[in-house]
Amino acid sequence: MQQNPNNIRPWLYVLGISAAALAGATLLLSFLDSQTPAGKPQDLQPQVAALTVTPHVPDWVEFCGARIDLERYNRHEGFDREIASFTYQHSATLLLFKRANRIFPIIEPILKQYDIPDDFKYLAVIESQLNPKANSPARAVGLWQFVETTAREYGLRITSTVDERCDIAKSTVAACRYLRAAYDKYGDWLSVASSYNGGMGRISSASRYQGGQNSLDLWLVEETSRYPYRIMAIKQIFENPYRYGFLIRPFDLYKPIRTRSVEVKSDISDLPAFARAQGITYADLKRFNPWLRDRRLLTAGRKYQLLIPDPADMSYDQPNTYVHDPRWVAN
Repeated sequence: MQQNPNNIRPWLYVLGISAAALAGATLLLSFLDSQTPAGKPQDLQPQVAALTVTPHVPDWVEFCGARIDLERYNRHEGFDREIASFTYQHSATLLLFKRANRIFPIIEPILKQYDIPDDFKYLAVIESQLNPKANSPARAVGLWQFVETTAREYGLRITSTVDERCDIAKSTVAACRYLRAAYDKYGDWLSVASSYNGGMGRISSASRYQGGQNSLDLWLVEETSRYPYRIMAIKQIFENPYRYGFLIRPFDLYKPIRTRSVEVKSDISDLPAFARAQGITYADLKRFNPWLRDRRLLTAGRKYQLLIPDPADMSYDQPNTYVHDPRWVAN
């Protein structure tokens, strides 16, 4: 099929490749080919499949409604590191878009309900890669990566059969409570973001000791220093995927699957049998209720809502057509 030149131009713009640069690349390939010794196997000849270009670092970005200046050297270089990392970790970044098509519709209304800026959904992206069962070496669990003590402090229940850190909606509520408490303390969303990784005590102590600077300019451990830049960088890519080389089509995204809710008030001694009675597999019951920790459910007098997926939505015989954010897909 003949290539449409109009489809090439956006990529040249994105990569900042001029006609002269392309000509130079062609000459380089010709030169490398001419230097290949006679008789050298074809698969060992130098080849260049694509040009690798550092993504552009803007002078500023917007985060939580505020303009964040990136011209200071540490900010420019901090953002540069993260935008390049997400841009060229192609398979991992593509997976984030696919999962977001399911997860964002759940967490965005909760953030709005608790008056938390929508940009904090990107915090969940970098915390867990939008995996509700993510588990870190530090024993942080779930979409928002709560350790057990903090999870309990913000209202999540953890027992031998239940771990609400893996409940998408309930853990998002707990995260909102933390974020709101941090904002009441700092009055600044960037400091809130840094505190989610470093802890409120550490950020407050560093700010006092170092003269109350902006959290981006504090001397912190490397992981915490990188944290807000990672959030801002992945936001840039989510809002401008094509600019960073990601071509996404609606059918590439994971299709949302409708569920019905079954209220449970008493113990379930055999969850596989419960699943069969609901017309689904035990594996599907666990996938749609990742907070279940065991083959049984002990309620201790509490009510739980078990989500049962709709069999009509559980196949890709009909490709996904739902796109949560129109900016994700190429026109």
